Amino acid sequence: MVDADFDILRTVVKRYWSSGPSSKAKRYVNTFLAAERRGTKITAKVVGNHGTYTVSIQGDKQGLTSTCSCYIGKYGHCHHCEALALTFLNDPTLFKTVKQTPSKEMQNLTDVRAYLESLTLDSLLNDLKAKGIPQKALAENIGMNTRHLSAIKSSELRNRYFNELGATKLACLWVLEHFGTSKGKKS
Repeated sequence: MVDADFDILRTVVKRYWSSGPSSKAKRYVNTFLAAERRGTKITAKVVGNHGTYTVSIQGDKQGLTSTCSCYIGKYGHCHHCEALALTFLNDPTLFKTVKQTPSKEMQNLTDVRAYLESLTLDSLLNDLKAKGIPQKALAENIGMNTRHLSAIKSSELRNRYFNELGATKLACLWVLEHFGTSKGKKS
């Protein structure tokens, strides 16, 4: 069976990390925990010098984005991202493939959590914006400061998570379902 997402991810990762590991990355290659692949994105955790870091790489036809929760990995230019890429290239079977459950097929709370983990707050906010509901309006109407909503969004993209991330994503999904037509009017 052909997996186009896998092929895209492998091609893009090879383009960025085709040589052997640097001296700093070498000790982390093949040491990742909870390694998963969702479409064209891989994520995993690794124990570093200052704790356990969450590392992710997302590829698409235009390029690659990567990030790590370590102090230097905000934009993905750290040895943990390099090691994750090389681990993936060495043995992609180490990454559990996670299929997104369509929202209509969710049957229990475990499905809800998996569904929320498969979406980013940024993508949900973009969906709301496309439906005529700007980020500022959402924040005001769910009783959240707009700067706090922006902080939650940007932190998730850097693999750092606010406790209220899941609840904020649920609020976005609810608004999309109930008011997700042009100019925020209910369908």
